[in-house]
Amino acid sequence: MALKLIPRQNSGAKSDGMVLAVGGTRATVQIYSAKDTNGLKFEPSTTLTGHESWIRSLAFSPVKDSPTGEDGPTNSQDFLLASCSQDKYIRLWKVSLGEGTTSNTPQNVEDQLLAGVEQATLTPKAHKFDLNGAKYSITFEALLFGHEDWVYTVAWHPNPLQQQLLSASADNSLVIWEQDPVTGVWFSLSRMGEISSLKGSTTATGSAGGFWVGLWSPCGDVVVCLGRTGSWRFWRHDTAADVWLPIPGITGHVRAVCDIAWETNGGYLLSTSGDQTTRLYAEWKKGNHHSWHEFSRPQIHGYDLNCLAPLGPSRFVSGADEKLLRVFNETRAVANLLTRLSGLANPKSDEDMPDAASIPVLGLSNKAMDEEVGDDEGANEAGDQGEQQTVQPEVYNLEFDHPPLEDHLARHTLWPEHEKLYGHGYEISAVTASHDLSVIATACKASSIDHAVIRLYDTSTWNEVRPPLTAHSLTITSLRFSADDKYLLSVGRDRQWAVFERDSVNKLQFKLLASNPKGHSRMILSASWAPHPTATVFATGGRDKSVKIWLKEDDTFTAKTTIPFSYPITAVDFLPISVHGGLYIAIGDDSGRIFVGRVQVESLEAGEMLVIPQTECPSKSVTQIAWRPVKGLVEVHGEDVTATGRKPGYQLAVASEDSSIRLYNIDSLPPK
Repeated sequence: MALKLIPRQNSGAKSDGMVLAVGGTRATVQIYSAKDTNGLKFEPSTTLTGHESWIRSLAFSPVKDSPTGEDGPTNSQDFLLASCSQDKYIRLWKVSLGEGTTSNTPQNVEDQLLAGVEQATLTPKAHKFDLNGAKYSITFEALLFGHEDWVYTVAWHPNPLQQQLLSASADNSLVIWEQDPVTGVWFSLSRMGEISSLKGSTTATGSAGGFWVGLWSPCGDVVVCLGRTGSWRFWRHDTAADVWLPIPGITGHVRAVCDIAWETNGGYLLSTSGDQTTRLYAEWKKGNHHSWHEFSRPQIHGYDLNCLAPLGPSRFVSGADEKLLRVFNETRAVANLLTRLSGLANPKSDEDMPDAASIPVLGLSNKAMDEEVGDDEGANEAGDQGEQQTVQPEVYNLEFDHPPLEDHLARHTLWPEHEKLYGHGYEISAVTASHDLSVIATACKASSIDHAVIRLYDTSTWNEVRPPLTAHSLTITSLRFSADDKYLLSVGRDRQWAVFERDSVNKLQFKLLASNPKGHSRMILSASWAPHPTATVFATGGRDKSVKIWLKEDDTFTAKTTIPFSYPITAVDFLPISVHGGLYIAIGDDSGRIFVGRVQVESLEAGEMLVIPQTECPSKSVTQIAWRPVKGLVEVHGEDVTATGRKPGYQLAVASEDSSIRLYNIDSLPPK
C-alpha cells in the first residue's frame, strides 16, 4: 500500500484529502480516496491495469517539473505513483490535477495500423476520479524494464528535487532509475549488487538469493537492501567520483540461533543456527572506536545446525540434523584478518593453515583450496556423493581495512573441513569439549536408551572412545565439562541429570558417578558448573520454571537451593570466576527474559537478581547464554582489574529463537 496526502483545492473542502494505492495478489492496482484526514473513510476511485502478476510494492512521489513553473516541484499538485510486480517490470503512473487526456489513439487508420500492439498494451488511458470538488486523472507514464526476476520494492529519493527511483529485485540487484531531462525517457542510472550466471543458485554457492527490501537513507547518500542471508548491504555515494561504493553493513541469522560459544580465550564468538550457517563475530578495533561485526562464515551447510564447541583458537566442531559431526580449521586469510582488525594473536604459523576453502556443488563438506578433491568420503556419506566438482573461487587474502562485506562472507571466509566424527544414529543434539581440548563429548536425539548415549572422541586421533556413556533414556539437551575436566555433566528430556567422573589414569575414560532420575519435574534444558573455590557445584534449569543449585556430598549431589521463575528456564551459565565471594549465574527463560543472580559461596542461597529490561531482551525464547571468558583478572581492593589496572566489566552473549544474538555489557553485578 502507498498513501498520499492531497492538499485541498477550494475553500469548500474542510480538510486535505488522501489517495491510497493498494496492490496484492491481483495484477491490478486499486485506487481509493478519502475526503478528509479525520474519518479515514476510503472509497474506491479507479483501477489501474497493466501488470501481469502480483503487485509487490507501491510508492508515491512529487513530480520533479512543476506545471506552474513558479512554485517549484514541492508545490506541484501532480505526482507519480510507482508500482512493481512479479512480472519483472516497474510501471510509473502520473496523477494530475484536471481532466487529463482520455486517449492518445492515432486519428487516421494508417497510424493506427502502425501503432499495432503498442496501442493495446501501453495506451495512456486517463483514469478519472473526484476528490473534494477537484477532478484528478491518472495516466500511464513509463514502463521500466531491466530486472531479470521479481521486483520486490520501489522507493523514491527522499529529496523531491532529485527525482530518482530505487528498486530491489530477486535478481540480486538494486537499480536507481532517473528521467532524462531532455527526452523524458527513464533509464537505469546505477546498478548495485551482483550479476550471476548461475541460475537457480543458492547461498551454498554464495548467491544472495535476491534482495527483498531497498531503502534510501534520510539524506539520500546511502542505499541499503536486505536479502535472504540476513544481511543489510550498504552503498554510499562518492560525490567526487559519482559512484556508489559498498561499505560494511549489518549481518545476522535469519532463523533461530541454536547455539553460541566463545573461543577458548574469548577472542571471538561462534554461533550456529537453523538457517544452516555457522558465523564468527569479533570486535573491530579502529582507534578508539570498537564495534562488533561478522568476520567469517565458516560453515554454510545443507542441514539445520544445532550445536557447536570450540577446539582452541583456530578449530571448532559442529553438529546438525545429520548423524555425524564435522570439525573445521581456520584459514590463513581469516586468521590474518582477525589479527589485523581485532588484535587477536595467530596461534599457528601460516604454513600450518590452509589458504581458503571451497564448497562442492552438490556436497556438504568444505574443501581446502590446496587439497585435491577425491572420492575418499563418497562411500561413507550418502549426502556427499558426487563431490568431484567443486566451486573454486579465486583465493582472496581479505586484505582490507574493514570487516568483510556480505559478498566476501558468503564466498571467501569458509573454513575447510578437517574431520568427520561418526557413531550416532540420529540428529546431533549436543556437543562440548574438555578444557584441555583432548576429548569431545556428543549426544543425539533419542527416544530410547539405546540412542540416548554420550559418545566420546579422542581429538588426537579423532577416533571414538568406547564404550559410550549411558544414563539417559531420552534426548540429552546439554553437556558440560567441569573447569578441571574431572567431571562431565549431562541433562536431558527425561528430567534427569547425570555426572560422570574422569579416570585418574586413563584420561579418555569416564564412569557414572551420580544421577538423579527426578532432578526436575519436567525436562531439563540447560546446566552449568559453578567456579566454587572449594566445593563441586552445578546448576540446572528446566521446564518446571526453576533453577536448582546442586552440591557434591560424598558420591552424590544434593539440591541446596531452588530458585522459582514465572516461565520455563531454557539457558543457564555461571560466570567463570568468583567475584566478591559470590557466584554469579546468568539465566534465560522461554519468554526471552534475562536475569543475572548472585549465589552465596558458603550457603549456596540465591541473593538479589539483576533483571535485564524487557525492551532490551529477545522477543522469543532464549536458546543459549554464554559469559565471555575473563582472562588475567585479580581481585584488588574489592574491584576486579586487569593487568593494566582498568576495570573490565563483564560481557554476556545471548542467543534466541528470534534469530538475534545480543551482547550485553554487565558493568556492575548484583551486590551481596
